[in-house]
Amino acid sequence: MRTLFCLVTAIAVMSLAYWAYGENYRTQASLDQARNVGRQITAQRERLAVLRAEWAYQNRPDRLRDLAELNFDSLGLLPMTPEHFGKVDQITYPLPKDDLTIEGTVEVSNMEDLQ
Repeated sequence: MRTLFCLVTAIAVMSLAYWAYGENYRTQASLDQARNVGRQITAQRERLAVLRAEWAYQNRPDRLRDLAELNFDSLGLLPMTPEHFGKVDQITYPLPKDDLTIEGTVEVSNMEDLQ
């Protein structure tokens, strides 16, 4: 009986060791994958920072002004001046529509009716 108990215990210990060994490798693989994703995120953030810097460089007002002057014949763009802007009181708003009258009764349901 004692031999059987030792044998079962040894098999249980070996099984648990095998399971722990597999879990260790799966954990290491998951950590490697997480590190790779972190590196990719860092690389994409750096790329985004470069793209934002390029966008800011390409949209410099002096550069855009020079481009507008160079292509005036084909585009007809004029530089922005304060006269191009209006005041709020110069905006014409649409008149409210009077055809939204409701005739008769309107049934309204609430949550109690739905249950």
